[in-house]
Amino acid sequence: MDSVWQAAREGCPDEAGRGKGVAGQTARREHEGRGARRRGGCLGAFGVLALAMATGASAAQPAWPQKPVSVVVAFSAGGTTDILAREIGASLTQRWGQSVVVENKPGASGNIGTQAVVNAAPDGYTLLINSIGPIAVNPALYRKLPFDPQKDLKPVVLVADVPNVLVVHPSSNVKTLAELVQRMKAKPNGYNCASTGVGTAAHLSCATFAQQAGVEVTHIPYKGADALNDLLGGRVQFMFATIPSVMGHLRSGALVPLAVSTQRRSPSLPNVPTVAESGYPKFALGSWFGYFVPKRTPDEIVARINADVNAVLAEPVIKQKLQSEGAEAVGGTPQQFADYVRSETDKWGKVVEQLGVALD
Repeated sequence: MDSVWQAAREGCPDEAGRGKGVAGQTARREHEGRGARRRGGCLGAFGVLALAMATGASAAQPAWPQKPVSVVVAFSAGGTTDILAREIGASLTQRWGQSVVVENKPGASGNIGTQAVVNAAPDGYTLLINSIGPIAVNPALYRKLPFDPQKDLKPVVLVADVPNVLVVHPSSNVKTLAELVQRMKAKPNGYNCASTGVGTAAHLSCATFAQQAGVEVTHIPYKGADALNDLLGGRVQFMFATIPSVMGHLRSGALVPLAVSTQRRSPSLPNVPTVAESGYPKFALGSWFGYFVPKRTPDEIVARINADVNAVLAEPVIKQKLQSEGAEAVGGTPQQFADYVRSETDKWGKVVEQLGVALD
């Protein structure tokens, strides 16, 4: 690069020929003739310099991705986060020409997997697909959370909004939410509510519902999808589960849906009423899922991931698949997602405070 710079300087006209009088004028004319020829060399040399600098900058920032990309799921395999990661990851693999490898790192209500991404190299090769629990709930739930989602992670894109649905085992012979509440009141703490972990949307939905319905239930937290396994085995009585995680079991009759948790009915379960419709008008809690990366990940890589995930979410096959499973594809910009995360953190913080739930 130094040799190119030197050549550029040598190819430029100097300041000679500025003397006064006849001799000076003659010198200036000769110099101007030489300068005209040398200016062409100057511009050409600086063009070479600019090209060399651009080439060097390009070489310093190789195209991404050049190797497999890991997507961390902070919950067990089989849950909604895992389902979304694998479905979207398959399409991203085709777009990127590199494998997208899903890594399940469950534990501590999603904190273990989230912490792993916070500590990962900010090079775009470790992504996090996460839900409201570790991102918007845990900052209020845990007094000593080892990370701050808004300071240590960079939002990339909101993937989907997903309602929860209150489901029971068919052996309960319960057909409506009103009937379930009646039985709970007749047997305080006699019904176990499973959740995918302390502080998850499933847990807070259960606690909020019990508070509004005036019933006492026993909360049983699990590591992710293990909660669903015990519900299917009849070892717990009910849970608020994300629709994608239970859709297959609803179709087969292995589980019975009583009510969805959002303000409006789910298009995938049009005949299932909302909790609000069933007598609790203030109840409206749902889940969402999105991609994050370590905080110092370059903006160019964030923009690339954002654009490609948005493109995947716009694919008719993906949109239809998500909708059939009870998820609504969202998309958007990183800034829109960051703003949404802030508002959701405020909202769920108030829910945690109202319920009086806190952990060390």
